[in-house]
Amino acid sequence: MKIKEIIRNRYFNFGLVSVLYILWVIWLNNYWWLLGEIVIFDLYITRKVNWTFWKKREGKNNKVVEWIDALIFAVIAVSFINIFFFQNFKIPTGSMEKTLLIGDHLFVSKLGYGPRLPMTPLSFPFTQHTMPVTGGKSYLEWIKRPYRRLPGLGHVKRFDIVVFNFPAGDTVVLENQAQSYYSIIRGQAMQMLAADTMGGKPPKPFEVYYAQARKSVRSRYHITVRPVDKEDNYIKRCVAVAGDTLQIIHGDLYVNGKLVPEFPEQQFRYIIVTNGSPINPRTLERMGIYKSDVYRMGTSEYVIPLTQSNYKKIKAFSIVKQIQRVENPAGNYAYYIFPHSPAFRWNEDNFGPLWIPKKGVTVSLNLTNLPRYKRIIEAYEHNTLKVKDSTIYINGQPATSYTFKYDYYWMMGDNRHDSADSRFWGFVPETHIVGKPKYIWLSLNKEKGFPANIRVKRMFKKIQ
Repeated sequence: MKIKEIIRNRYFNFGLVSVLYILWVIWLNNYWWLLGEIVIFDLYITRKVNWTFWKKREGKNNKVVEWIDALIFAVIAVSFINIFFFQNFKIPTGSMEKTLLIGDHLFVSKLGYGPRLPMTPLSFPFTQHTMPVTGGKSYLEWIKRPYRRLPGLGHVKRFDIVVFNFPAGDTVVLENQAQSYYSIIRGQAMQMLAADTMGGKPPKPFEVYYAQARKSVRSRYHITVRPVDKEDNYIKRCVAVAGDTLQIIHGDLYVNGKLVPEFPEQQFRYIIVTNGSPINPRTLERMGIYKSDVYRMGTSEYVIPLTQSNYKKIKAFSIVKQIQRVENPAGNYAYYIFPHSPAFRWNEDNFGPLWIPKKGVTVSLNLTNLPRYKRIIEAYEHNTLKVKDSTIYINGQPATSYTFKYDYYWMMGDNRHDSADSRFWGFVPETHIVGKPKYIWLSLNKEKGFPANIRVKRMFKKIQ
């Protein structure tokens, strides 16, 4: 190749890479990164510094060095793509059945809501929070960055399916990561309360049991604290956005006073009573109902999660005498349901009304509504909060109102009776939003062997 052609190619490559890099810097809105142009200029034009020091600039490298070079490039490229453009997400649980199935692999767009810049940038590549094989933290907290999101193609809209960091996942019991730290403590506190009540002892305030349970959990288990971007990834449907008012009546969802129609694949648990004849398991399998979903009570009763379509099919079976949706009755207080206060006698099927906090809005604050906003004030917006002599103190000052710093969202699984969602742990802050799933690129059925486990019909299906 002639020298002039080599030089011309160098300048063309330099110009192309520079334009792309400058556009990226403008998107970042941090012009200190323009200093990187010096590196790019040297890489393509002056070539004074060997920036890829692990290999020779001229001449042939051995195969080990070439593999290392390819691996380094792949890690950097894929990490860049995962941060700014898209990443893979695998559905681990049935909370979104039948909209999304266990084993679905999703293409999650970071551009949909704007990529969130890493808050804990020193991390082992392609891990969420735990090192593979060896265990332990896969990140270092030597550098911590505040929440910042780049401009995207839109904002979270009502009824979007969203990937986000689990808000109650900031503190984790390592021996029981399937259950949130806070729900473990509440469960043990309720056991202590029940033991005192059954033993004839006068019950103490719940806060006393909660403090005792917290001390017990921390003494018996290993506890770790995770930054926001290292909390587990969850996927649910956003059923209410900032400023909305949400209510659940007999399992039906209302937003701003209007009934929300059931989504096509939404399902509830139903009690099914037959005439004594069993329901054919193959019939259920053809309807997309897993064996693990079917709970049989005696010879003639079943509890099965059903979509509206499957409900109509089973209701028409000649052997079915009765079919009724499972419901936790109104007024039946469930301690495990947000905001975890007897002042709000809510449960998973009868809940609210509840207003979703909106950035910049100020609400009056009192001891009655404090349970709704306590975690927002303390955990998500990083204030100190104390109650002394019936007075609320925020950052050491008496407070009768509070102004929200972020927008919040309410997330629920389409599998209403088998979804740990906002009904259990409350609001999802905008700081926790990860991305918008666009389509399913692979789907594997764990209950079947290869190749029958590949759900071909679900591949490249758009997510709605």
